[in-house]
Amino acid sequence: MSLKTLFRLLFSADAQEKKLIRSLRYLLGFYPENISVYKLAFSHRSLSLEAEGGIRLSNERLEYLGDAVLGAVVADLLFKKFPLRDEGFLTEMRSRIVSRENLKNLAVKIGVDELLQKDASPGSYRSMYGDAFEALIGAIYLDKGYAVTQKFILHRIIRIHVDLNEIESTEKNFKSMILNWGQKEKHSIVFETIEEDQKTRQIKVRLIIDDKEAATGIDFVKKKAEQIAAEKACKDLGLI
Repeated sequence: MSLKTLFRLLFSADAQEKKLIRSLRYLLGFYPENISVYKLAFSHRSLSLEAEGGIRLSNERLEYLGDAVLGAVVADLLFKKFPLRDEGFLTEMRSRIVSRENLKNLAVKIGVDELLQKDASPGSYRSMYGDAFEALIGAIYLDKGYAVTQKFILHRIIRIHVDLNEIESTEKNFKSMILNWGQKEKHSIVFETIEEDQKTRQIKVRLIIDDKEAATGIDFVKKKAEQIAAEKACKDLGLI
């Protein structure tokens, strides 16, 4: 951004906009050019903003865009960093990095929670901060393009706040996760072995939540089959 453009942006903005511009400069490492997309990124749907024609304005569309861009950048990074690992490993690593819980933590670390405009408590919308983080990525993409967005994700997010080696070495216990969730939310959780293939020796397990089948898992080891079923259920419930 040229100095002339920056002066025009600052002097045409009101006090609230100037504060947002300064905050974004600190957060992003550059001055925004299209401040309106960042305002939208930090507008949670609980505000119920309405534009002409009755259209509700919120950060949900930017969240969709940011999710796609973030996924592409992370996938590219992992593909290059782990050239000998298979697709399953890469998919699992990416899912951990872009999980709802991790994005929420990242949003709080970089101060997105302080910029988010909302009319609801965080408990009302479990993923509001993570959603706003993705919306911010979408706003950067629209404002500056893919290269700048990629640089922001890699150098200001991944390099500083994400330990890839730690994520690689940590195996999530999805069974414990779903059991803890059931205990906390007062749901019945049961793992049941439903069949064992006599030819392949594979074991099929189903996960039952409140007397309804939620997911199944198949593996040669019963514990692994339970983990597979638990992981599917955790994803469906938005726990990961």
